[in-house]
Amino acid sequence: MSNTVVEMTAVDLSKAIHAREVSCREVMASYLDHIDKTNPRVNAIVTCVDGEALLEQAGEKDAELASGRDNGWMQGFPQAVKDLVPTKGIRTTKGSLLLKDWIPDADGAVVTAMKRDGAIIIGKTNTPEFGYGSQSYNEVFGATGNPYDENCSSGGSSGGAACAVALRMQAVADGSDFMGSLRNPAGWCNIVSLRPSIGAVPSGGTELFTNSMATNGPMGRTVADVALLFATMAGYDAKFPLTREADPRVKALTPANVREALKKDQKGVRVAWIGDWGGALPTEPGVLETCRAAVERMKDFGAAVEDIEPFYNMNEFWETIWLPIRHYCASSLKPWYDKCRQDLMKPESRWEYEGSLTMSAQEVYRAFEKRTEFYHAMLKVYDDYDYIVSPTACCFPFDKNVHWPETIDGTPMRTYHNWMEIVTPWTMGGNAVCTVPAGFGGANRLSIGLQLVAAPHREFEVLQFASAYEAVTGFVEKFPPKF
Repeated sequence: MSNTVVEMTAVDLSKAIHAREVSCREVMASYLDHIDKTNPRVNAIVTCVDGEALLEQAGEKDAELASGRDNGWMQGFPQAVKDLVPTKGIRTTKGSLLLKDWIPDADGAVVTAMKRDGAIIIGKTNTPEFGYGSQSYNEVFGATGNPYDENCSSGGSSGGAACAVALRMQAVADGSDFMGSLRNPAGWCNIVSLRPSIGAVPSGGTELFTNSMATNGPMGRTVADVALLFATMAGYDAKFPLTREADPRVKALTPANVREALKKDQKGVRVAWIGDWGGALPTEPGVLETCRAAVERMKDFGAAVEDIEPFYNMNEFWETIWLPIRHYCASSLKPWYDKCRQDLMKPESRWEYEGSLTMSAQEVYRAFEKRTEFYHAMLKVYDDYDYIVSPTACCFPFDKNVHWPETIDGTPMRTYHNWMEIVTPWTMGGNAVCTVPAGFGGANRLSIGLQLVAAPHREFEVLQFASAYEAVTGFVEKFPPKF
């Protein structure tokens, strides 16, 4: 392609803007032109702000730089926001017919953070209804295609964001993750993401104490780009009671120093490959082989890799720990569910809410006890290993018109999220998880990713580890999608 602006990494784009090598208006025009040509194929960016208004905002960013005012490293960056996150004055549907005309009067926390650092909000990225399910389709906008095969899924619920980044429609993107929503789309779109530990980012569109599973996080084509956006998002916010002060090493990151800051000798780092949890989780043929081959590349930078046995019974895990998931989902759905409007909700959303009506407080409490039991078992693994690694999904991307796979390798999937069970341990553990590409496989030769799982609150360390992996594999750079 000839549009060199959109090919730049976020680090290089920021440097070019601040060096006045390219104007914010030129950047905006380049991205809008590329989006017009590319987005109709995949439906990644859904609600769009008027182009002339965006060019005017970009001109204002140029005027600020000319006067010596610099908001931050994202000055002039065109940013489409995940459609779960409120954007002031810009339609936010959450992928639901119930909210198809909602225009918020305030921004979500991550939007405020990106604007503070100079970003311009250009629209919204597609997501499944209320973020439920790892397939980005809804009745408002339709399905989002995969950047490598537009007939296949880009994953979810941050599928629109991941696809937009992969196809260079934005340099970085915000996403969110409850059951793999940052991880599966990154894996299926051959990009990088970070699911931070709970409390690292003011997150989830909620200010409740109960939000101990969902979190916002960054996506990008390089680890350095993801680290910079994480630095923008991270920090304490008194309105979000579970948040914590950001790691000073993260907040110190800039386009000038981020690549060097992420360099660290990884020789001797201990890596535990857990794969399909000892055969407990069904996987599509090729998933384990592709991912395990990628893990072997970690030996190139000196890591010691070992296969480990499951440290927790996954059958017991799913049967008990999914209750907190349903409890959280049902509570968030309650404002939208009533007899008059339930036909506007997708069946999976109705199923979550209606299934919760028979749950007792004792059942939920016992499930949280089991979650705590799992947490302590997980922490013991880090006595012997620095990172745990597993695939980002049990299957490769499937047809985008399929809501969720009915079977994987002959095993029936009992629920719409059963096929994403492989990501749930790290949701429940509150781990810091960086997703990196593992390569391409399956019948359609599509992308899958690795979950690099660090202990809770070790985001900086896992980004350094991911940077070392990126240096020896280069999957994003070597295998860009065609556009």
